[in-house]
Amino acid sequence: MVAAQTPQPQPQPQAAAPLMPPAPTVAATSYLLIDADSGKVLTEHNADTPLPPASLTKMMTSYIASMEILRGQLKEEDEVLVSEKAWRMGGSKMFIEVGNRVPLIDLLRGIIIQSGNDASVAVAEHIAGSEEAFADLMNSHARRLGMTNTHFENSTGLPGENHVSSARDMAILAKAIIEDDPEHYQLYKEKEYVWNDIRQPNRNLMLWRDSTVDGLKTGHTDEAGYCLVASAKRDGMRLISVVMGTVSEQARAAETQKLLTWGFRFFETRHFYQPGEVISTARVWAGKDAQVDAGLADGLVLTLPKGQAEKLEATVTLDSTIKAPIAAGDVLGQVEVKMGEEVVHTGELVALADVEEAGLFGRLWDSIRLFFYGLFN
Repeated sequence: MVAAQTPQPQPQPQAAAPLMPPAPTVAATSYLLIDADSGKVLTEHNADTPLPPASLTKMMTSYIASMEILRGQLKEEDEVLVSEKAWRMGGSKMFIEVGNRVPLIDLLRGIIIQSGNDASVAVAEHIAGSEEAFADLMNSHARRLGMTNTHFENSTGLPGENHVSSARDMAILAKAIIEDDPEHYQLYKEKEYVWNDIRQPNRNLMLWRDSTVDGLKTGHTDEAGYCLVASAKRDGMRLISVVMGTVSEQARAAETQKLLTWGFRFFETRHFYQPGEVISTARVWAGKDAQVDAGLADGLVLTLPKGQAEKLEATVTLDSTIKAPIAAGDVLGQVEVKMGEEVVHTGELVALADVEEAGLFGRLWDSIRLFFYGLFN
């Protein structure tokens, strides 16, 4: 008699871990890919190297104009006098005529869609009196935004000895354009513009190749090569890519497509906490209120490899003794987010409201209670 063999458990197939290929090889002098909401850099190369930005410069020119409109200093319908200097500008043009008065909103389209050097100078002179004074204003905005490797000498991006920017700085500027003035950002996705009976297409080929791309700007000079700042939004996730120093108009679009495709395919952005959302409640000593709500001033947005968000664990640590008075925004503790043993984010936990100091009796009573609390804790 042959004994029956004991059945052996069969190995079960394991769920495949998400595969993360390396970032694509990009044929550009400098490049960067970031998530617009979290600011997470997904890949970069020479991103802080100062380079000639060519007509990417015009992003700052149009940004300043839109900021002046938002501030109420200018109106879209304001008529801008075209100077001889603006009219004589070479390179890409809107074809405005000297002595004419052109509505500001039309000049913005001429800058953004047609990359008009003439329109850029006309707007610069209208805002600051001269292009030189406008360049000073451009540099002030660059410093405010944290563009640390940028110096502008003109409003157009025509070559200048010290006229430089970097891929990271251009991404910072693109983020500001998108977030600070969503209404005028819509101009960047317009595919063509007609002025003076001359129809000109937007030079951003990505607007035709990828329906999720809605901006921003191209640039080209012999010194700069072919450059492109692009942004796309898919399923609520927005990416910004910058390529500088590619070899052709086709190449800058192809290299941009590589970056965007890789970023959207292998990453996701999650909003974990909204700005001002209550995360914890802290005990307050010697205050008119015994508690104060705490949260993250800027919320918590993380960009992660797809499939990793469920592995995150958040820990809240509050200061051991929190005493009034408290002003909204005061730091009360910390939020730490970990994936396994790796800390992927830390943020300050801040008070979401003011807490005034209690009266004399309340402070005295709490000081006694705090004494005994200290003994046993």
